[in-house]
Amino acid sequence: MGIIDIRPLIVFFKKVKEDDVIGLGAQLAFFFLLSLFPLLIFLVTLLPYLPLTQDDLLGIIADFAPGDTISFIETNLNDIMGRQNRTLLSFGIIATLWAASNGMNGIARALNKAYNVKESRSFIVQRGMAIVFTVAMIFVFLIALLLPVFGKLLGVYLFSKFGLSSEFLSIWNTLRWLISTLIIFIVFLILYWLVPNKKFKCSDAAPGAIFATVGWLAVSFGFSFYVNNFGNYSMMYGSIGAVIVLLIWFYLSGIILILGGEINALVSSRKNKRC
Repeated sequence: MGIIDIRPLIVFFKKVKEDDVIGLGAQLAFFFLLSLFPLLIFLVTLLPYLPLTQDDLLGIIADFAPGDTISFIETNLNDIMGRQNRTLLSFGIIATLWAASNGMNGIARALNKAYNVKESRSFIVQRGMAIVFTVAMIFVFLIALLLPVFGKLLGVYLFSKFGLSSEFLSIWNTLRWLISTLIIFIVFLILYWLVPNKKFKCSDAAPGAIFATVGWLAVSFGFSFYVNNFGNYSMMYGSIGAVIVLLIWFYLSGIILILGGEINALVSSRKNKRC
């Protein structure tokens, strides 16, 4: 019976410690929180031009968000939108691009650190790339919203033709999660492929994207289960309990995202050594 080589695992954990993944995850959580409401405001302003409602937008977040955070987000979003005017909405779009691009820059720094490469791109190129990726992520997010809506309408129509409407609904619940998972994987794959200041094949970003997709879903549902059944953050933190839960979720998400980059960097390093 062969002995399992754990040296890659030791190297991986050593690299995770050296790159301060835990600290970088906290930085990303801060940027994610800053960009959340400007991003939602921007998306809500687009809803009149799309066959979607605010409930559809919040529904996709509710599938993954832990505890009462979705109620906190909905309450504050309604409050903000109730006091908005066109000038503030325009400012919200600018704030979205700036705040979310800060988060994208944070991801780029973390991934560059994983690959041990320095950022050689100019500030303008970095910021421009971050804004482009932010817009692209918004576009992907809208597709994630539209696909289930149109998919369900199309499916109900087709299945009703054969008198199978009830069977479709059970099939659709499975397909909906498969579509969401595929979209999340594509987002991570693109991030790991194009954001680092290093050129490599798209397929080389797949291991980290697979880990990040599975890891993020597991962490989101696991943390949500813990908050709903065991963690009483409202008792400990009072009215800001939902904010704390949201921050912890962003923190765990940031760590998972960076770990995916570290995995890709380790796989790339071992591949180069074999060559």
